Amino acid sequence: MSTPYSACSFTFHDSAMNPHADIWFAEPPGFTAIPLHSLSTSQGSPAHGELRAALGPLLDSAPDDRCRQLLIGRFAAGQQLLAALGEVGTVHCSIGLHRDDGGDDAGSECAGGGVEGQALLSLFTISWRDIAVAPPAVTAARAVISGEQFPHVRIEYLDDLLCGPATLSETIRTPAGGSGLPRRPLLQVHAHLPHPEGKRLAVLTLSTTAAHRRESYRLLLRQIAEMVSFEGPVAAS
Repeated sequence: MSTPYSACSFTFHDSAMNPHADIWFAEPPGFTAIPLHSLSTSQGSPAHGELRAALGPLLDSAPDDRCRQLLIGRFAAGQQLLAALGEVGTVHCSIGLHRDDGGDDAGSECAGGGVEGQALLSLFTISWRDIAVAPPAVTAARAVISGEQFPHVRIEYLDDLLCGPATLSETIRTPAGGSGLPRRPLLQVHAHLPHPEGKRLAVLTLSTTAAHRRESYRLLLRQIAEMVSFEGPVAAS
């Protein structure tokens, strides 16, 4: 990938200045946050009215009714996806756009190759899971041992992070037939970070169909996890 993550700069999320936030983190260049709560407002709420007003100029710019209805349909589908993320505890979502600098990652088990200079898309999410009370190290280990349909592979235990012990792992998923989605393997790199209180688990997930760049995405997520804190890193002004 074109960004040398070992030396890249990170930008702080707005939560860095929020004393009431549950988790603090930083993202590298190339990621654009999606306002989950603003885009998945309930009909009739003040926020829903503000959203409709904001979308008005976009819909008015459509050349005809067919295009306008297409925009509305695509936006509604996006809202449904964001609502589904919220239902499973997702509190942050960003879209990543980077340029492939060519070549396959060494040792990739699912390298499909890539075209030099093509755009690589990814999705970064942070979700909370309620867990049984246990020491953080135990929770981190349990997070990657499950009977899920897509087992975790390339599991790595991390004990040198700012936020405490964690595990890094990967899963490969393939859309089911008839889902309407391309039958391309989806690489998901996960970082499981137990909250010190012992009752919740923060799950950072980086998903992409650019499986041939798995090492780059794994390194990227590890660097993001290294900057996570459950205590505010920036003093409120």
